[in-house]
Amino acid sequence: MIDAKAIVDIKAEIAEDVQIGPFSVIGADVTIGSGTVIGPHVVMKGPVTIGKDNHIYQFTSIGEDPQDKKYADEKTSLVIGDRNVIREFATLHRGTLQDHAETRIGDDNLFMAYTHVAHDCVIGNNVIMANGASLAGHVHLCDNSILGGFTLVHQFTQIGTFSFSAMGSAITQDVPPYVMVGGRPTRPHGINSVGMERSGSSPEATRLIRKAYKILYKNNLRLEDAIEEMEDLAGECDEISNMVSFLRNVTRGILR
Repeated sequence: MIDAKAIVDIKAEIAEDVQIGPFSVIGADVTIGSGTVIGPHVVMKGPVTIGKDNHIYQFTSIGEDPQDKKYADEKTSLVIGDRNVIREFATLHRGTLQDHAETRIGDDNLFMAYTHVAHDCVIGNNVIMANGASLAGHVHLCDNSILGGFTLVHQFTQIGTFSFSAMGSAITQDVPPYVMVGGRPTRPHGINSVGMERSGSSPEATRLIRKAYKILYKNNLRLEDAIEEMEDLAGECDEISNMVSFLRNVTRGILR
């Protein structure tokens, strides 16, 4: 299952059924779970832990040193879950000691060609990063969020669940759950009703999220006052509770 032209360090831990293509280089301290397919010309530098049934395409760089001038060769890691698809020329870097020393990626995510995940990012499950989308350090992408092609995300930014960014967005502040953003400068443009419908959210939940969006963006309220008004709706559906919880923990303000 490992091509004779691949270079695999003897300290790497690789499940018996893992496939590794020609000219790939797998370093020490790399662990790869069963069912994972590694294409040709892939470079992995540990410590890296990769789960089961991932598909990593050719010319990707997995677990390289973080692009941070403070980094001084400390032992940090990259952890990738199960069933992720990582396409050509994607780059996923390890963490730094300035955070939790770990970049973490969940399950069932799609990283299209030329995407970049910088040091200390935390990515949930079922996330899509379209071609050329790039995360600076310490970004958190919540479950089911989608970044359109060539979206750029500022460091320390949080992207809420089921949020959606249009092609070419430049995100410099937190994006609340269920909100769509786009344009230059990037601004909110309604809710991701299609994503909510596909997730199984009820029509009533979508109606309440629309109401919350108006409170947040149309009523000229301070964020604290908008949250307080939205809390009156929080008991009516989980989606509103998720939004309120997110807004109470924003770190950079929200995109408005």
